[in-house]
Formats: sequence, structure tokens, C-alpha cells
Amino acid sequence: MSEAFAAGGSVRQTAEEPREVRPDSQTGALPGISVIISVIIPVRNGKAHLARCLEALSRSEYSNFEVIVVDDCSTDETPQIVTRYGAGYLLTPRVLGPGAARNLGAKHACGEVLAFVDADVVLPPEALRLIADDFGADAQLAAVFGSYDDEPAWPTFISQYKNLMHHYVHQNSNELAATFWAGCGAIRRVVFEEFGGFDGASYLAPSIEDIALGLELARCGRRIRLDKRLRVKHLKRWTLRGLLRADILYRAVPWTFLILKKRHLPRDLNLTYASRASSALVGLLFLGVLLQALRLGGALKISALVTLGSFVSIALLLLVLNWDVYRFFERKRGWWFAARAVPMHWLYYLYSGVTFGVCVVIHFIRSPAPFPPGAKVPE
Repeated sequence: MSEAFAAGGSVRQTAEEPREVRPDSQTGALPGISVIISVIIPVRNGKAHLARCLEALSRSEYSNFEVIVVDDCSTDETPQIVTRYGAGYLLTPRVLGPGAARNLGAKHACGEVLAFVDADVVLPPEALRLIADDFGADAQLAAVFGSYDDEPAWPTFISQYKNLMHHYVHQNSNELAATFWAGCGAIRRVVFEEFGGFDGASYLAPSIEDIALGLELARCGRRIRLDKRLRVKHLKRWTLRGLLRADILYRAVPWTFLILKKRHLPRDLNLTYASRASSALVGLLFLGVLLQALRLGGALKISALVTLGSFVSIALLLLVLNWDVYRFFERKRGWWFAARAVPMHWLYYLYSGVTFGVCVVIHFIRSPAPFPPGAKVPE
């Protein structure tokens, strides 16, 4: 067994010389070196990435933490990997999904701060120290989360695009957040218990259970911080099919139903006014393509000059509204990457807008469901 963590997932200890604790020069607060953090990692079939996740935690600059891996009925070597690193191990009685798995881990945790980390995420050495300092510096802070870094593990275009987009959105959003992200996010234990944890009953697959909890925290006036220094590496290899499946079935659909249920549309992360306007413009662009097809088929008489002018005008507006993100792609990966990212981004606006519209119609036809009926829990 590795000595990276103490057996049974207890707090990892390292021998340190006594050192003077000085108040933070900006906040005046003591750094949170005494905060016990329980790192909770839900996993199902984590053979590909879990070892790297645990290895990174073993190199943490912060020592006052425990690691609890919650195995959601894996069928691979996940238990052996956990044993090798000496982390705490819990096995769910059946496949519960990540939300309920995190809740189970929280029940067995001893920390005053619960840090949730996905099994395909690698934390930098300073990550837990940043989390501890955030809570140590602000007694009213309920939760904190970070973002993916700008160096995704997989070199494929789809993987780079998806993770860089996540990085850009989080790094350019308000630090006083109205939501939460469990890929790498932490909540005070007392707050987590007060709000009943994640809604594992409604969200049986990786979905928006973290967003739903964050919205409830914000609605009740609890302070959530997006710490832009907290950047983690995502190891997942995205494919176009996987991206569309996750964005539509496990994000856009339940997210829309949640918005309709709460009757609140937060202006945060990827729901800014510019994003909403862009979605509408892409919808108009798609409608224009359909009208052009009808014109070419002789079913509709519209001047070619009018349709061309409309296309150009809408495209220019979209470029202006999203210029910052396209410049970001160009700076990070070059002009060819940015050129390919533009149609991918517009496709995102299209299916997000269409999904929202369809869900609104369904909402008024029948009672809304927080998760699409019959959705299969992904492996």
C-alpha cells in the first residue's frame, strides 16, 4: 500500500517544522492552515484516470486533509487503485450517480470543509491550500470553486475546444458566483448539511446537480466564490458525439427545466446577455438557411441579395459579440484552431437555443421533469 495517504482515508500528516503564522497582507485574516478538508471523489470505472487524480493529491502542498473515494459500483480495477494509494474507500449499494455518491462520502467525512473533485481531474499542488485559505479568510464564505486550466490533457480538437471554452467562461465570470461546480469545488460542511447536499434523486447521471445546489445557496443569500487561481487539469477525451450528448441531454435539458421550475434565469457563466443574444442570432441564421433552401427550390421568392445581406449582417454581429472568446482561442492555439472553433461555438448556440425552446413547450404541456425520461446513466 502506498503511504501517500494514511490508511482508511484519515487525514494525511507530514512532519513539519513549527512556523510562524502571519495574517494575509490583503485580507488581514489568518491563512486556513487549521482547516480540515475532506476530499470526496465519486467514481465509476475510473481505471483510466483515477490514479493520476490520487497521485496529484499525494503531492499537495497542504497536509491537513483526507481523501475518500466513493466507488459507484465499478466493474474495473478502481478498488485496487484506491488501495494502492491508501485513500478511504466507500462502495455504493447500487449505481447511484455522482450526486448521491458525493452525499455518501460527505456522511463519512470528518472535515469541516468538503472538497469535491471529479475522478478525471488533476489538482495542482497548491489547490487545497487555496481552498483552505479562501475559507480561512472569509468566515461567511459558503462555497468556492475553480475552473479547468488552459492545458487540456488530450490534444484532439474537440477536447481542446471543450475544455478551453470551460476555462474561458469561468475565468471571465464574476468572482461572486450564483452557482457551483463540483469538478473542483468545496463547501463548508455545516452549509452542505443544512441544504441537504446534492439532489441525487433527480439527477442520476453526471448532470447539473452541482448547479442546482449552487443556485439554492445563492437564492438563500450564501456567498459563493469563483477562485480564478484554482485551476485544474481535465483528463477526459471528448468526442463530438459525447459532447453533444452531454451538452444536450445532461446539461441543456435539465438546466432548462430547472430554470422554468425556479422561474429564475441567472446572468452568470454561459448565461450572459451576450450569450442569450448570440443564441437568438444563430437561430435566425439557421432560419435564413432554411428560407434560402426554399428559395432555391422555387417554393419561396426572396431576393438573393436580401438573403446574402442578412447572412453577412448576422455573422458579423455574432463575431462582434463573441470576439473576445475567438481572440482567446487564437492566442492559445493559433488562427486555424480559432477558425474551427467559430462554427463549433455557433453550433453550441444553435442546439442550446433549440433545446430551450423545446423544453419550454414541454413544460407547458406537462409537468416538468428535472431529467429527461429514460435517459441512460453513462458508464
